Formats: sequence, C-alpha cells, structure tokens
Amino acid sequence: MRVGLFVTCVNDTLYPRTGRAVVSLLERLGVEVDFPAAQSCCGQPLSNTGYRHRAEALMLRYAAAFQGHEYVVTPSASCAAMVREGYPRIAARAAVEGRSRAEVERLSKAAARVVTRTYELTEFLVDVLGVTDVGAYFPHTVTYHPTCHGLRMLGLGDRPRRLLEHVRGLELRELAGAEECCGFGGTFAVKNPAVSAAMGADKTRAIRKTGARAVCAVDNSCLMHIGGTLSREGSGVRPVHIAEILAGTEGRVL
Repeated sequence: MRVGLFVTCVNDTLYPRTGRAVVSLLERLGVEVDFPAAQSCCGQPLSNTGYRHRAEALMLRYAAAFQGHEYVVTPSASCAAMVREGYPRIAARAAVEGRSRAEVERLSKAAARVVTRTYELTEFLVDVLGVTDVGAYFPHTVTYHPTCHGLRMLGLGDRPRRLLEHVRGLELRELAGAEECCGFGGTFAVKNPAVSAAMGADKTRAIRKTGARAVCAVDNSCLMHIGGTLSREGSGVRPVHIAEILAGTEGRVL
C-alpha cells in the first residue's frame, strides 16, 4: 500500500519530528509513504478568517498534489477536518454565489477527489489498516487530550485511546474535562487572547492533576498552546504528538 503524507504547515515549520514519526510508524507497518513536494497549507487559516476565495487556490493545490494517491494521511485532525468538511462547503458556496459553471465544477471535482481519501492518522491506522497494536513502546505516564476537530468534526471517538492502550510501558491517566476545548482554536487565540489563555489555564490545571509526565493529542497546534501554558507555569509535563508515541520502540523512544 502506498499513501501520500500531508504533513501540514504547522508540523513542517515547527514540529518536523512528528512527520518523521508518521513515516517511521507507517513504514514499520508495511506502508510505502510518499511526500509530494507540491503540498502546502490546507487553507484553513484563510477560510476561518473570512478569506474563503483565497483558500480556493490552496484547495486546488492540495487536490493536485495528492491526485495519484489512494489514501492521504495527515497527523492533524484539524487539517483533515478542513479537507473533509471545509472543502465541500467552499465548492457549495461558489455555486450559491453564482460563479461560472466551469469554476464551480472545477472546485466541486477537486473537493470530491480528496474528501473520501483523506484520513487523520489514528483513523487510518484503525479503520484502513485495521490495527490497534502497532508494536509501540513508550514507558511513561500519559494523559490524552481529544482535540475539538477530532472529537466534533471527524468523530475520532476512542480510536486514539485504543491505540494508546496497546502501547507497552505506557500508563494512561484519565483527564478530567477532557472534551473541553484547550482554548487555541487557531485564529481564535489571536483574536481573543484573554479568553484563550483562561481556557488554556483550565486545561493545564486538569492535566497537572493527572500526575502524568506527558500529554498527547492528535494535533500539534493544540499541543503548542497547551505546552506553552505548561512551560510558563513551570510544569515538567511535556506535550507529545500521538504519532511520536506510536513510533516509539524499545530501541527508539522519542
């Protein structure tokens, strides 16, 4: 099986270890991973901030970059949700606006090509590969934060937890108020910094109470916000993407 890796701009810029972890994990499971150099941002920041027309170009770029792949895998529930939920809305909105038939058809076809082929990492592992035990080893206490896009838009459910529960050496600690937003919300954190910081403080307070030494999630954007708050509070809890946990083995723990 050959898949295309959509690493996302956040990971490419700030968290390259996560992308490498995805490749290591998938190759260990017998999957061939391709990285199309033409990929860029999924367009979510532009779309969420009201620049939907500018996001169209990124949507078309995404569809073209991954045209030859049966599956596209991304270590970001947020970006996967943009592709699966946001792209069809962009195409539909173009039709409502009375754009030319050719434009609407181009956008609609681009969205249709990638919506059913784009998977967040944990749902690809569980739903497509059919595995929950990936042979991982991570000898630490960990608590899991379910991010909003994964929880509410993709409906990841217990997939991440099922994967974590099969990691040897890992002790999973329950997080009170786990389903509450961490306060990041992309541009929300920029436009509403005081509210965002307060929500982040509530989340890190709950994380510290678990006694876990690491907090994991399926989105590094949320972990960036949580990790920044934990660092300012002087906490020793470290944020770690679930891909980095699942890529760990007894000879290689990240």
